Amino acid sequence: MTELQKSEIVGTPALNNVYIGEMDMWPLESPEFNRIYPFYDNLRAGKFTTTKCKKCGHITFPPQVICPKCWAEELEWVELPQKAKVVAITETQAGAPLGFESPLIIAWLTFDHPALKHLIGRIIHAKEGEVKEGDEVKFVTFSVPANPVEVKKDTKICDRVFYAFEPVKK
Repeated sequence: MTELQKSEIVGTPALNNVYIGEMDMWPLESPEFNRIYPFYDNLRAGKFTTTKCKKCGHITFPPQVICPKCWAEELEWVELPQKAKVVAITETQAGAPLGFESPLIIAWLTFDHPALKHLIGRIIHAKEGEVKEGDEVKFVTFSVPANPVEVKKDTKICDRVFYAFEPVKK
């Protein structure tokens, strides 16, 4: 697992640390704004998780607040596999969206898990042309720039985290 680092940046780095909420591509991760905030707490702990229905046993990704199969609200958190194989890959060397470094590598991943067969995920810590179809990748977390959030007339800075995958070193 990649060590999380506390973000000292508030705002979008490409905009000289000016925070513009409409341009923020990352979810708000606090309980005041997100009902699946335990997902992000689990990411901080190095766990790749999702929700499982206690009533019917259905597991779905991304995490939900209601079971999409039986509509029950009684869900529990379960861990997902942290390794996958690359099925297909695309790399963007120029014109990556704001907040992403080049090359921006996106892969269709396959997992050995009945509830999570495939996922389109970002590949980090890799150079252009380094990741190939059939390669194994592993789950990692990375910090996302913090943002100011208004909570009951107070402003708090929310440290954020998200997940990606990186090549398994051979």
